[in-house]
Amino acid sequence: MPQGQPVSVPDDGLTTRQRRNRPLLFVHTGIGKGKSTAAFGLALRAWNQGWPIGVFQFVKSAKWKVGEENALKVLGASGEGGTVDWHKMGEGWSWVQRGIHGDNSDNEEKAREGWEQVKRDLAAETYKLYVLDEFAYPMHWGWIDTDEVVEVMRDRPGTQHVVITGRNAPAKLIEAADLVTDMSKVKHPMDAGQKGQRGIEW
Repeated sequence: MPQGQPVSVPDDGLTTRQRRNRPLLFVHTGIGKGKSTAAFGLALRAWNQGWPIGVFQFVKSAKWKVGEENALKVLGASGEGGTVDWHKMGEGWSWVQRGIHGDNSDNEEKAREGWEQVKRDLAAETYKLYVLDEFAYPMHWGWIDTDEVVEVMRDRPGTQHVVITGRNAPAKLIEAADLVTDMSKVKHPMDAGQKGQRGIEW
């Protein structure tokens, strides 16, 4: 398999190996489907490399079992690759439900608690890959301070990779990231009235 070749080589004083192995911050945003799916695909690669993985699910319901959760937990427990820890912050709240059910203070507090745990794990270098699923939303809503997130990501120790998903990723986060993918929607079955289906959406 051919290895990726950089378009240009910066004059940053780093060796090729140092530059190749530096920790990356990924952002998957946009209105299209596949932001979390792509992040979990990255987690599969990390698992294959034997990396410890931490998934922090910020918005999707704590009761909702996404297909990737079961698959990654089974792989993590297999002893063949990396370990997988899965943390759920939400209790049925999502960007669709926000504002409909009134008071969001409890949800906001849960998001902040989740972020505090991420900060502790980053400081302790608990994982090699962090999937902060739907974490763009708490920043967009003003629940989590984007400047603080950018600072923590910039100063994280070691070689910890972080992928953040969710619509409306703040501009400052996008600017700070190493890799940003904007998922654009061209067509979606739901536009034609079709509901999500087993094996596709979950």
